[in-house]
Amino acid sequence: MKISIHYAFLPHTDADAALAFYRDALGFEVRNDVGYDGMRWLTVGPANQPETSIVLHPPATDPGLTDDERRTVLELIAKGSYGALTLASDDLDALFERLVESGADVVQEPMDQPYGVRDCAFRDPAGNLLRINQAG
Repeated sequence: MKISIHYAFLPHTDADAALAFYRDALGFEVRNDVGYDGMRWLTVGPANQPETSIVLHPPATDPGLTDDERRTVLELIAKGSYGALTLASDDLDALFERLVESGADVVQEPMDQPYGVRDCAFRDPAGNLLRINQAG
C-alpha cells in the first residue's frame, strides 16, 4: 500500500500576496484559482510534483465561528502560530537568497541544526511559518 500527501492546507489573508510569494518567489505553479462569494482558494505546487499541492484558503470561513473566534484565528495566523509547513530544496542557499531578494520575511538564515538537518525559515505573507530543509 502506498500513501502520499496529496493536499496540505494553509490559510491566506491576501490572495494576491500569497500568489506573489508561492508562485513568483518560490516558483510554484498555480493549479487552481477559485473564487466564491468574495473569497479565493489557490492551489499551488512544484511543477515537477503534480501529485503534491498546497491549498491556500481564506481563514475562519466556517459559519459556526463567532466573531471573537474569527479574530483569534486571524491573530494566531499573523503570529505564525496557526499553520506551518516544511519544504525541502536541493539547493537551500540559492533558494534562501531568491526568497530574500523577493522581500520574504526571514525568520532564520540557513544553519545546521543540532537534530541533524540544515534549514532556514520564513513567514509567508499571512504569517504561516515555512521551514525549508536542505534535501539530502
